[in-house]
Amino acid sequence: MKKLYLFGLILVLSIALAGCLPAWPRWAPSPTPTIAPAPTATAAPPQPVLAPTAPAQQAKAPLNVEESVSALEALVEGVYNSAAPAVVNITSRTVLYTYFNQPVPQEGTGSGFFYDREGHIVTNYHVVADAQSLTVTLKEGQVYPATLVGADPSTDLAVIKIEATDLPDPLPLADSAQLRVGQFVLAIGNPFGLEQTLTMGVISALGREIESPDGRFIGEAIQTDAAINPGNSGGPLLDLQGRVIGVNSQIISTSQSFAGIGFAVSSNTVRRVVPQLIAHGRYPHPWLGVRLLDITPERAEVLKRYGASVPVDQGVMIIEIVPGSPADKAGLRGADRTVTIGNSRIPVGGDIIVAMDGKPIRSTQDLTVQLDTAYQVGDTVTVTINRQGQEMQVPVTLAERQPQ
Repeated sequence: MKKLYLFGLILVLSIALAGCLPAWPRWAPSPTPTIAPAPTATAAPPQPVLAPTAPAQQAKAPLNVEESVSALEALVEGVYNSAAPAVVNITSRTVLYTYFNQPVPQEGTGSGFFYDREGHIVTNYHVVADAQSLTVTLKEGQVYPATLVGADPSTDLAVIKIEATDLPDPLPLADSAQLRVGQFVLAIGNPFGLEQTLTMGVISALGREIESPDGRFIGEAIQTDAAINPGNSGGPLLDLQGRVIGVNSQIISTSQSFAGIGFAVSSNTVRRVVPQLIAHGRYPHPWLGVRLLDITPERAEVLKRYGASVPVDQGVMIIEIVPGSPADKAGLRGADRTVTIGNSRIPVGGDIIVAMDGKPIRSTQDLTVQLDTAYQVGDTVTVTINRQGQEMQVPVTLAERQPQ
């Protein structure tokens, strides 16, 4: 019986502490409990006073599919009608010469969009590369000559300009760091010369790394299943608010036609690079000044087998340092000997970079992308290295990458 009483008392106190019993009246004595005599066998156990519960929420009305589809269609139409005037068709012309010195005109097309009200147009570098003349055709058919303002092959971005009045409103840039996989997107461009074509899809993946025209890597790329074909390059990838989230750049296809995988250079890359192209004609890329060898578990095992000391299984080994470079000034060390594997002599013994500002570096691609997306010329970064088995942290002030 005593156990039953104690159980009832604990239950009442637990409910009271949970807020289900009425509050103590202001005139009541202190709520400090006192032990009462044990109840008799016929005494009813104390009953909690339950607070009234909130009324049940009413069930939501069933989804009206037709209304939802109509609303989405209206939204897409509105984005197209608003954004399409700012999307242009770019024609590049080049003259090549045959073995017999005969001129052969070459022509290519791509897309672009107005970046500001001064006539600056953003497009891909590969759309305008090596062009001897450029023309821009607007939505209403007006044709203007264009000049190249600046280009950066490492991000596949370029800016051209036309001189005209009453230009369409420029397209705003979204923050691509806020994008989500599955988000609806629209692409507007001129695939196969078919002007002002609209396609729709979703964001398939974020943070992709794609190869740039100069053989480097572009980080923060957006993967989409919105159809992108030759001629779409340089055109905008838009969200449903009509903001640019990327510049359509590449596809993966064995037939050179869309196969469900397209990539766009992110709007945050555009935001970082384009102002520099307009102001200076180029983008200053941060630079360490090193040549590197990727270290993988398999490669480390092979190097050890041939007598090299490789204290880590993953990172990038410095095999050469450019004299006077940031790495040289910071005291980083390159290879000091070689090992022979088959017919190849491999430099070894250099510092192995394993992290930058705490972020792991597993390959040259990791290092290139992190430098370009996270830093600017003049920034000081903490490079974590492994030197002959000892981990060290070395501050390095980045300089501008030298032209190759």
